[in-house]
Amino acid sequence: MSTTDMQKLLDEHTDIALPQVGDVVEGVVISAANNEVHIDIGGIATGLVRGPELVDESGMFTNLKPGITVHATVVEQENEMGELELSFREAGHQKAWEELDRIFREQEIVGAHILDANKGGLLVRVGNVSGFLPVSQLTVEHYPRVEGANKAKILERLKTYIGMEFQVRIIDVAEQEGKMIVSEKAAKEQEQSARLSEFKVGDTIEGVVTGVVNFGAFVEFGDNLEGLVHISELAWQRIDNPKDIIKVGDAVKAQIIAIDDGRISLSIRRLQHDPWKAVAEKYKVGDVVEGMVLKINPFGAFVELDNDIHGLAHISELSWKKITSPEEVLKIGEKSKFKIVSIEPDNHRLGLSVKQLTARPASAKKKDEKEEGSTEEKTETPVEEKVEETKAE
Repeated sequence: MSTTDMQKLLDEHTDIALPQVGDVVEGVVISAANNEVHIDIGGIATGLVRGPELVDESGMFTNLKPGITVHATVVEQENEMGELELSFREAGHQKAWEELDRIFREQEIVGAHILDANKGGLLVRVGNVSGFLPVSQLTVEHYPRVEGANKAKILERLKTYIGMEFQVRIIDVAEQEGKMIVSEKAAKEQEQSARLSEFKVGDTIEGVVTGVVNFGAFVEFGDNLEGLVHISELAWQRIDNPKDIIKVGDAVKAQIIAIDDGRISLSIRRLQHDPWKAVAEKYKVGDVVEGMVLKINPFGAFVELDNDIHGLAHISELSWKKITSPEEVLKIGEKSKFKIVSIEPDNHRLGLSVKQLTARPASAKKKDEKEEGSTEEKTETPVEEKVEETKAE
């Protein structure tokens, strides 16, 4: 049908409006072959979709057959054959981003196909729209735990996910910018929230360690739920590296200590006897004990007295003379004698001293007396000056 014939038809039916460029029209597929799709537009016109305009982001216009109702955007009112020139690309783009916006608003969990990887994360496709999954939004199962945070090794690990599909939630979408950010972690937390109704804070769970990181360990339990045991909740004694006491595959018991937006916090130590409650039965202030130096910091040394009780020898308690580093007196891994100078069971603290194993040298006494005298002079001078000023007045 030519435009002239169409106009005659429109003149006879004045209530029918001729589609304008940019309008989205509805029609029925007449034929779909040879990279062309012909569409009947309500009996008033025939439209043609061809070439690159057949490709759309929504995926709604693939494998079309005669009789199927479709929507397309008018890109030209009359082509060389007198037909409406239509596009699935425009209509599909709009439809695709409307669907993504709906998924975002309703917090729906969807599949994301992994297309590629870079050092910042994964390039993904949701439907036919490309997006990004940042490394920080991966679950512990897929997070690239690489020694020393080597960027090349992180990228190597991320590339192993290409071709896989992760369950994600859209956390940011902006059609004008062509931006879509997704999160696997948010999807996991949302799924957990729905399954957490049978658990509450204080419950004891049995699970298996699925991951160990520098800040704690992840434990899977129940119906594919996962919680974190922070390093401070692994044991009563001080721990520098969780891998020293726990590993992937370990079966453990833990207590739920917090549930927040699908994030589950667990504690292993709270199911164990607190050795500090009985510390007074083992040790007393003034006792001389032997301990092994576990770690040295600029402010002192951490010392293991037994498997449960660790103490701190502050740098000021290591020598009567001034030292700049605890390593001038102690070495990691060596056993030494210490005097207990304080015990705080409630705070899980025990203070140790090396210097108090020996008498204070005379030089230290004179130094202390000199410092005390210097302090007195400094405090007296302003008082004397004030008296003189008063007399003068």
